[in-house]
Amino acid sequence: MLLWKRIAAIGAVTSLLAAGTATAAQPPDGASRADATIRYTEYGIPHIVANDWVNLGFGQGYAAAKDNICAIADVAVTTRAERSRWLGPDAPPTSGVSQASTNLASDLYFQGLNESGAVERMMAEPAPRGPYREVRELIRGYVDGVNKYLRAGEITDPACRGAGWLKPITELDVYRHSHAVGMIFGQGGVADSITASLPGAPPAGTGREQMTGETGIGSNAIAIGSAASANGRGISLANPHLPWQLSGTRLWQSQLSLPGKLNVSGAGIPGIPLMWLGHNETAAWSGTATDTTRTYTLFELKLVPGSPTIYLVDGKPERMRRSDVSVLSRKADGTLERIVRPQWTTRYGPVTTRLGQRELPWTASSAFAIADANAGNLAMTNSMFEIARGRTAGEMIGAVRETQGLPWMNIVATDDRGRVEYSQIHGVPHVTDEKAARCNTPLGKELFDADGIAVLDGSRTACAWGRDRDALRPGVFGPASLPTLSRDDYLANSNDSYWLFNPAEPKTGFPRIVGPVRYEQNMRTRGGFVEIADQLAKGGFTGQAMRDLMFSHRDHAAELVRSDVVGMCRTMPGMDPACAVLAGWDGRSDADSRGALLFDRFWSRVDRLEPGPWKVPFDVKDPVHTPNTLDTGNAAIRKALSDAVAELKAANIPLDAPYGDNHYVVRGGKKIPLGGGTAGRGVYDSLGGPWDPARGYTEIVHGGTYLHVVAFDSTGCPDTTTLLTYSQSANPTSAHHSDQTELYSRKQWVTERYCEKDILASPSLEVVRVSRR
Repeated sequence: MLLWKRIAAIGAVTSLLAAGTATAAQPPDGASRADATIRYTEYGIPHIVANDWVNLGFGQGYAAAKDNICAIADVAVTTRAERSRWLGPDAPPTSGVSQASTNLASDLYFQGLNESGAVERMMAEPAPRGPYREVRELIRGYVDGVNKYLRAGEITDPACRGAGWLKPITELDVYRHSHAVGMIFGQGGVADSITASLPGAPPAGTGREQMTGETGIGSNAIAIGSAASANGRGISLANPHLPWQLSGTRLWQSQLSLPGKLNVSGAGIPGIPLMWLGHNETAAWSGTATDTTRTYTLFELKLVPGSPTIYLVDGKPERMRRSDVSVLSRKADGTLERIVRPQWTTRYGPVTTRLGQRELPWTASSAFAIADANAGNLAMTNSMFEIARGRTAGEMIGAVRETQGLPWMNIVATDDRGRVEYSQIHGVPHVTDEKAARCNTPLGKELFDADGIAVLDGSRTACAWGRDRDALRPGVFGPASLPTLSRDDYLANSNDSYWLFNPAEPKTGFPRIVGPVRYEQNMRTRGGFVEIADQLAKGGFTGQAMRDLMFSHRDHAAELVRSDVVGMCRTMPGMDPACAVLAGWDGRSDADSRGALLFDRFWSRVDRLEPGPWKVPFDVKDPVHTPNTLDTGNAAIRKALSDAVAELKAANIPLDAPYGDNHYVVRGGKKIPLGGGTAGRGVYDSLGGPWDPARGYTEIVHGGTYLHVVAFDSTGCPDTTTLLTYSQSANPTSAHHSDQTELYSRKQWVTERYCEKDILASPSLEVVRVSRR
């Protein structure tokens, strides 16, 4: 590191801090005045300082593009509906901002949205439904920053270097990205069907499941308060589970500092400014997606006999709106052809003939439309902006209440006073239980109790979504009608419903569409509560105790059943080697654990059994510890163990092979073994990937991404450790493509440099000044 770089960094930052919104200091080499200063510390983490919102966004956009320009461009070419033009119609999209199965389906879906002008109309709305002034300025600067990097012509990532679709982005691209993320669980989940549904034709679409759980979006979040921490101050754990290879939800770390107005560190999505998760000097937040909350409903339409595109509302005919959506697609010979497909829309939303595996036939008498609570929501960036400025956990939740822009995230916050808060204030259709009982069609009655999916009678205006007075948008529940909780010990969530954020205070009383109550919790939820209780039995949490919990790699399913499995195994002929492996296993899913892989292959079969494998059923009075006791007399369970053994033997994988030998990623030709495991086994460090019987888990596709443990103390500089499991850059030529992945393999953390003294003391400090001119 050159001495002048360190001296200049200190001088520039000191000038900014002293002047508040003053202009940044001149660089020592006489170059043009900088609009943003980016200080890089270990593992390529940028700390961005600027003197106004535009320049702060500019610095973040430039730094994000440096690491992930191809990811940003990938989303832009997707939301512009140009994938088929540049990449061909048949390949699966890599952006992940919808669940379309092909580039063509993705283009048709997004072109339909674009032609509707919905995003432009929302952009033009005044705040808080439209973007705040500061958010508009951040996005304007962010776009300038991305394009500044693009103009520099320094692209080395083979994923887009020299590609025709690598173009400057616009503010509209950023807003479209944000809007698309909000609808991933609703309209985006049935993109194939929306683009292919025709009257009288077989149900369209691929039947892909909604994007939650072990292959989509999940998460763990814990907030520790004064009564559960060793020093009486808050501790935050963030552990979002997202797809590892999809650009639209990839996370990236940075710190944003506008002296006197904002100083936030955390992780967000390249292509959208601000943070999804993070902290400031006095408060921290993390979040989860709730698998059990529905952000959409279906409406069943009664069609006019002989007219399958006309439906009845209160006895009056209403014509569906037909849009002939047109996109360009590249043929095998490289020439372009124009493809036109009709899309049909109703007052409720677009027509769909499928929801996950459920077929919804468009017959002569009925059809179905999907209504998405986030179709009219463009305020996610408003929410992220105000959360980041909250000085307490209460202020962060107050920001969610004020902006009402989160599409599907739960927020769990804590602060240096030791208060913890939770909010499930996001886009939920205003469907009370009374309305569901009155308006659900027979299909709706079947789906609502089991899955919270309402299928409402679209022939009656009385069955349309309601509205709360405190809701900023029509048709959704307002903050007063959605769950929140405040405590001084702890709150935790692992994608289960609002019912059990703390077993000591179950919450009830909200409509079924918000989530179920008094039901069996997932194994990761149960394991997390057990680990929290185990730590509290020893003493209050510290930052180190939380880090230990995150990487304990305890297999909760094994803790419940292993002794019974070993006993069962010993009664099965020819199974002595397997029994010995399971008996000697340490019960964890560390990379060097022997026996974890055998148990994984066994439990992957048991976990799918219907009915479940337990002797003791779920008890609402003890939701953390029930169900339990494996039914070892069940022939299917015994077969699952023998099949798991046979599978590993057939693949020539030793029964006692170290877990990481067959649970790994490859980066730069190097095999990186990983611990962690599936949510179904209750491993808190959730990771999943496709199983190849010949090689094992050969590439992680989903699981832990950005991790933080923020422990507040009295210094004003939180004790924070972070980890970005797949590293900062998607570019395989970057020095920061797999460096944190190597740390993750070793269960090591990055000590965050949040305060100025720590940033400037970094032995890896590199200073970059960028100008918009």
